[in-house]
Amino acid sequence: MVPAQGVGADAPPADAAAAPADAAAAAPADAPNPAPNPAPNPAPNPPTTAPNIDGATYTNPVSAGVTDTFPDPAVIRGKDGAWYAYGTQNPVFNSAGEPGERILPILRSEDLAHWEYAGEVIDADDVPSTWRSNSRAWAPDIRYVDGEYLLTYGLSTGGLAVATAPTPTGPWTHRDRLLVPSAQVAGCPTGNIDQALFTDDDGTLYLYWGSYDVVCVSELTPGAEELTGPVTQVAQGRRMEGAFMVRHDDLYYLMYSDAGCCDGAFSGYTVKVGRSESPRGPFLDDDGVDLMAESTKGGYVLTSNGNGFAGPGHHSVLTDLAGQDWMAYHAIPTDDPDFPPVDTRNGTLNLSKRPLMIDRLDWVDGWPVVNAGAGPSSGPQPAPATSGAVSTTFAGGSLDGWSADGDVTVAEETDAGPYVHLAGSSLASTAGADGDLRAQADLRVTDADGAAGLVLGEGVRRAVAWVDRGAGELRLEAGRGARTVRTATALPESFPYGDWNVVTLDRDVDAGTFTAAVSADNLNEPLGTATLTAATLTAPTHAAATPTAATRPDGGTGRATEAPVGVTARGGADADNISLVPAARPVTERVADPEPGALLPGSSDEFDGTVPGEDGSAWSWVRGPADGVRLEDGAFTWPTQGAELYLRTNSASVLTRDAPEGDYLVETKLELDGVGVNKQAGLVLYGSDDQFVKLVHSQLGLSRKPGSVSQQVEFTKEGPRPTTTPPTAVAAAPMWGAAPGETTWLRLYAHQDAANGEYEVRMASSTDGETWRWGGVWTLPNDKDLRIGLVAMNTPGATARFDYLRTYAMP
Repeated sequence: MVPAQGVGADAPPADAAAAPADAAAAAPADAPNPAPNPAPNPAPNPPTTAPNIDGATYTNPVSAGVTDTFPDPAVIRGKDGAWYAYGTQNPVFNSAGEPGERILPILRSEDLAHWEYAGEVIDADDVPSTWRSNSRAWAPDIRYVDGEYLLTYGLSTGGLAVATAPTPTGPWTHRDRLLVPSAQVAGCPTGNIDQALFTDDDGTLYLYWGSYDVVCVSELTPGAEELTGPVTQVAQGRRMEGAFMVRHDDLYYLMYSDAGCCDGAFSGYTVKVGRSESPRGPFLDDDGVDLMAESTKGGYVLTSNGNGFAGPGHHSVLTDLAGQDWMAYHAIPTDDPDFPPVDTRNGTLNLSKRPLMIDRLDWVDGWPVVNAGAGPSSGPQPAPATSGAVSTTFAGGSLDGWSADGDVTVAEETDAGPYVHLAGSSLASTAGADGDLRAQADLRVTDADGAAGLVLGEGVRRAVAWVDRGAGELRLEAGRGARTVRTATALPESFPYGDWNVVTLDRDVDAGTFTAAVSADNLNEPLGTATLTAATLTAPTHAAATPTAATRPDGGTGRATEAPVGVTARGGADADNISLVPAARPVTERVADPEPGALLPGSSDEFDGTVPGEDGSAWSWVRGPADGVRLEDGAFTWPTQGAELYLRTNSASVLTRDAPEGDYLVETKLELDGVGVNKQAGLVLYGSDDQFVKLVHSQLGLSRKPGSVSQQVEFTKEGPRPTTTPPTAVAAAPMWGAAPGETTWLRLYAHQDAANGEYEVRMASSTDGETWRWGGVWTLPNDKDLRIGLVAMNTPGATARFDYLRTYAMP
């Protein structure tokens, strides 16, 4: 989330489009807006990995018909068993005629597919005393900490605030001082917004924050009272912000968004990631580029795909009851991207509509990627798994479908609602399920030396995940009596046994494993994990016996066995939100990226004949020929010009040639020498001076880092923007690609979407000509023919060397 142009301390840099700055789409129940029409050629979506018992589906945006907008969503499952989403301050009911904005709106859902409005964190007439008069609240992050809901958010005027509540909808208590002030923190030259918490498995609480253009991390004191210890810069990049940390397979993944969040159909937001062995980094992308390098980065997690949504990003991650991860994010419907001017606490602003979206987050070859790389979904999709063979919140206090062994009573409290209390007793479901399974429950231990356990299966074929307060450990046991095998991992000294914790227990029949995990809120930050395997025993803290055939998940038969789910206790313990669901089936391969077909010699040039643009060549100049262009050693050499191709400043030369009919891919191999800001060279698909896309190696400075020169792969769109009030004649905005090299290969794949009257152009780059990193899609109206072109511009002092220009048909 970033401010509107000229707002607060975070005004966009010089290359930002001079237009709106924040919001989303759909509509309240009494004035519904339909979801955008999907494009006829959306990127394919692979099959769901989370089997849904009832075949439920969802369609993006999931906030359609509920709110007009829901930017920067953070999602958590409440202890009442429902999911809650929190969004940036925005005009959520504008289409119903409501003026102004709601401050940190809240949505509630029973199934992650259908949502209802649940209020807001702050009343417009009762803002906290820590705010300035023109502050707006941005980008909330929600966690369950010390038995309450802890919400952090940024202020448009700078600074990070904290509110806590006993339930997901309040009442909220606002702290009387900011967690991070509006002024820069020593050692962290960034905008103090876009924060997210993360708890490591040793119990250490971290805060990640920053915008335009640095992300920092610091440890927090318990309860997120204040920063403590060193502040570490962990990532930097042009317009980098919206960091969110998860832990997966013992690695730390720092996901973030870069490019513009809030510029209507010109929003270039893209989610990327780096991973590390430490929560403080260094974080490397999938090409091994440090996120602190002065360059753009790869590690694409979510990119636009041309299916009617622009600027997908500023996300959070959640996990459904099958163990499948999902990304909640916002995106902008390109057919209805902008609000009319809105009156806000900071005056009248042009804002963009950014509805709430959800999509599956896959882990492929150790990297997170949405929909296996297909990007935002459109049209009906298999919904998250939120119910199964067993799923209960004990609503109404009923124990129907359960069998008790010993003293089991139903109690109730404000947050969790009804739950069961166990006094050295057990409760088991009468229903069960076969195959690979995930059991889940909220557990808390009420006795000082007690333990609470989640049970999957029965007899010698059962497993129990114990949260043992007396032993200070998460212990996983399989089998029963003399046939029991076990492993354990120590829990942090600060582990909150007396608060609700989420315990999961997975059974993988083919692998012959049980895996247990415990966390405060199941937001991909486990405080302990343990695994038992049929062949070996994984013991984080001590060894134990190897399971016998009888203790394996399949009982040694090689077949899945039906298993019930249950809870058990030593001493006093409480349990709630118990579920048993078929386990998610992970996607292990990405969707295919575009591959070029046959070379089209008539649309290509090896630069070994006539100088482009001279008589006899297939090239022609717009404002040319440029000074100094020549063929040299089998390459086309072009010194960068002191000229621009940006909005009303159209002084740069453009070298163009006809494009082939139909879909095609154009590629060049480029070297750009010379160091200094504001130099660029590369490809362009050119309709006119005010309607084109370009993919270039550019050199730009980083905000708040004087003297920096960042090497960028920049993918820019310029075109008409008639949807603003008053209409904007033309706008421009970038996306950022992976890091360039001394030699950089660039590709543009152009697809003509005749049904929607537009070109869809996707970019890719490479530093070896073989491994390509495919990024997002810009769309342009197809009312002008696009020509293939080259540019070298901005300021003098560098030389572009184009080795070839090759155009391929697409199969």
